[in-house]
Amino acid sequence: MARRWAATLADTKGVTLPPEELEPLLLEVAHDAVGHADPGHDGALLRFTALYAASPMGIALAGPDGDIVEANLALGQLLGCSPEKLRGRHITDLGSTDHDVSRLKAGLEQVRSGRERYQERMLLDHTEDGQLWTDVTLARLPGDRPGSVYPVLMVSDANELHLLRERLLHQNVHDPLTGLPNASSFTTKLEAALGAGAQDDIALIYLDVDGFKVINDGLGAGVGDQVLRGIAGKLSAVFAGRHDGFVARLSGDGFAVLLRGELAATEVIELVERALEDLNEPIYLGGHGIGVSASAGIVVRAAVEGGAAELLRAAEIALHRAKEAGKAQWMMFDPELDARDRGRYQLGAVIAGALENGEFSLVYQPTVSLAHPDELAAVNAGLRWNHPEKGELGSDEFYPLAQTTGMTVPLGRWLLAESMAATARWRTRFGDAAPDICVRLPARLAIDPDLVLLVKEQLDKHGLPAGALRLCTDRDSVLDPSGEVLDSFAVLADLGTQLVLTISGSADLELIPQHHLPVRHVTLSGAVVDALDTDEPAEADLRHLTQLITRARELKLWVGAEGVRTHDQAARLRQLGVAAARGPFVSDSATGDEVDELIARHPGCQSD
Repeated sequence: MARRWAATLADTKGVTLPPEELEPLLLEVAHDAVGHADPGHDGALLRFTALYAASPMGIALAGPDGDIVEANLALGQLLGCSPEKLRGRHITDLGSTDHDVSRLKAGLEQVRSGRERYQERMLLDHTEDGQLWTDVTLARLPGDRPGSVYPVLMVSDANELHLLRERLLHQNVHDPLTGLPNASSFTTKLEAALGAGAQDDIALIYLDVDGFKVINDGLGAGVGDQVLRGIAGKLSAVFAGRHDGFVARLSGDGFAVLLRGELAATEVIELVERALEDLNEPIYLGGHGIGVSASAGIVVRAAVEGGAAELLRAAEIALHRAKEAGKAQWMMFDPELDARDRGRYQLGAVIAGALENGEFSLVYQPTVSLAHPDELAAVNAGLRWNHPEKGELGSDEFYPLAQTTGMTVPLGRWLLAESMAATARWRTRFGDAAPDICVRLPARLAIDPDLVLLVKEQLDKHGLPAGALRLCTDRDSVLDPSGEVLDSFAVLADLGTQLVLTISGSADLELIPQHHLPVRHVTLSGAVVDALDTDEPAEADLRHLTQLITRARELKLWVGAEGVRTHDQAARLRQLGVAAARGPFVSDSATGDEVDELIARHPGCQSD
């Protein structure tokens, strides 16, 4: 029998049998040996020892009490000692920790009670290397007497596999660049902190590096990575160890911190300020002293107040406010501001539907000649939102939201198309007395590369001469590096469209000669106009305005004004050389049929 099983184990054709295949084979050997053994004779045990001596799996045979009787060479090598030193030791003594000892004890009890096999991954003691992860199997062999059981221990090395799994698990929940927990790990930690029965205060801090793209683009991604590692280290130094501080990298240059315990807002703010100061300290890399600034959003509340999603949203909103306020600072989440902003954001979210449902309309304001107030120089067209719940909303209430949601261009296109249609209607009704239409372009539409095509399509569609349209823009649009305002204006001027620039000072006016803008009209706006709305305007304001108008005339520009409130203010502007104006002094806005009546009362004039 021994020769037969030795041949079976030896005939592996050069392939090492895996433990899961070798284990049942060895058990079969043992059962066969016991079945052929003479009761009371230990010859079978000797023959079995010869058979399993060459096995690559560590094996130990034990007596009924669990003491090791025989151990093969593989087990000795696995545990860093000779097989002789294992004899006489109890199987449970091999466990490395109390937990492992108890599991071995439980396994022995189960095998004695009739269970065929007990398997666990556990730590065993290695003589030199300390703890070793192993896959342990305890099985039962029948004893010499009926009903007696002899345990057999089989052990395979799982250390490399376990370490690989641990490494993969670590990579799954940690950021590979900084070593910090990643976004997934942070969310799990936050949800656990807010779990049922949580009584702590919670502080959630979002931090975002200001202008990190400058570092990446200017010094290279490698330097940027080192800076991120430095930031991670500084944040950990400030927050780790304080209030169970948990620092994570969320994405890119975004980080998050979770604190919990008895927290006061002032204490959290002090930690955040310290972190922002530390980040300002230069990190020296390749001869460059690199300092960064960061913005932070802070939320402090009891753990029972709201769930993870709400807390994350609050921190993100606070961070956005810090960015909008100028960066390099922190902001606390303010529930009152949030309630107000929610209303605004809800408004912005439905602009597209409102445009499709016909809730927008044109609102007109006349520009009159200051020399002849009964004569119209032009009619300015703007947008009004007839909201079903909030009533009439002016453009200043929804254009900023449209900019955020990407609806500025659709609104601007609709404004231009409707304005041109109205102009065509006026020219049909009033002929040469019909006024020009003036449309202030939203910044996003002014820089749109399709502006020229859009204007030409509308002119052709309504059979209008280009000179009937005045397009108004401002300094920001002209200087926007991402736009094509200069090229578009040049083409529009060649078509015959009248171009208007809104100015509030000399710097705005000088854009015209600097960039060779084909502008024929300028409109004074803001403080330079408001300065005359007093009984005794300041001498410096009058001098500034006089110089501005004189310079405009030198450039052969027609000068108008907007926001004129009173007739006295209009009179002073006329004395200084302003040709036309609009504002409350002449008329409130008009809509629909009202503008036709307004035009009928004010014959047109030539303002050039």
